[in-house]
Amino acid sequence: MPDTPSPATRPYTAVLWDFGGVILSSPFEAFNTYEAAHGLPLDFIRSVNATNPDANAWARLERTEISPLEFDPLFAAESEALGHRVPGIDVLGLLSGEIRPEMVDLLDRVIAAGYRTACLTNNVVADPSSSDRAAAVGAVMARFDAVVESSKVGVRKPEPRFYEMACEMLGVQPSGCVFLDDLGINLKPAAAMGMTCIKVVSAAQAIADLTGLLFTPAES
Repeated sequence: MPDTPSPATRPYTAVLWDFGGVILSSPFEAFNTYEAAHGLPLDFIRSVNATNPDANAWARLERTEISPLEFDPLFAAESEALGHRVPGIDVLGLLSGEIRPEMVDLLDRVIAAGYRTACLTNNVVADPSSSDRAAAVGAVMARFDAVVESSKVGVRKPEPRFYEMACEMLGVQPSGCVFLDDLGINLKPAAAMGMTCIKVVSAAQAIADLTGLLFTPAES
């Protein structure tokens, strides 16, 4: 196993993690499956979410400005304006990704090495659940030193304040942070603040990139 630099020589003090698409498999996979089954263009749902991204139904839901019930017809109207009507309730049903055990293992290694950790997630208010999956997700969330949820703080990525909150909660500077996210739009403001960013394309790639940053063998 690679050595971990001593605290005195580390360039980083914290690792910030997106949840869906990083710790969980990407909901985009579920979106594409739905699109294929319903004769929709590939990535159509993502295109709806990317239209007017700061004020559309998706952004408002993630900031808890509207309820899931209100989101349903609003998203349907927005998608219809782009050529295909998709009920918002259908989209909400596609958000539950699968936990990537190899990413949880990586998180555990980072924590064991003494780095501060935070989860930065754009999410929606979910109904309380006692399912096995909910318990498993809760167990992962409990590992982080801090969790910043858009549905609770009323701010979302890529708004700079979201990243500032995470740094304040951890007591770290942006320049000492590594941030992992699967969306380039979410990485841009973090990079502008001075964070080192990793765009997650796959679990294997993310593991290799983060390991290379944090666990480089010490020079002899």
